[in-house]
Amino acid sequence: QVRLVESGGGLVQPGGSLRLSCTASGFTFSTRAVRWYRQAPGKERELVAGISSGGISTNYADSVKGRFTISRDNGKNTVYLQMNSLKPEDTGVYYCNALYIATMYWGQGTRVTVSS
Repeated sequence: QVRLVESGGGLVQPGGSLRLSCTASGFTFSTRAVRWYRQAPGKERELVAGISSGGISTNYADSVKGRFTISRDNGKNTVYLQMNSLKPEDTGVYYCNALYIATMYWGQGTRVTVSS
């Protein structure tokens, strides 16, 4: 059974940091690209960052470039999203996803709230 589980969200003040984790099971994680998305209240889900299967290639939304870093540890079947210099507009539910055998799998999401 393919499963993605996000963790690491929480409440943080503006300028603070959080590290999100996405842990996978049920498939060969190391052969799959993984992406982080977020959905703010009342808005559509948007792509935040992506990482290739080997971790060599990454991409970011313009709004998070220079502040967020995506990485992965294939030995732990985990992708991370290090978020620094957080802003109130980073608030939302963060999801990871991966495509496996023509099916897009999503985790349940982890909530990030940036507020003073």
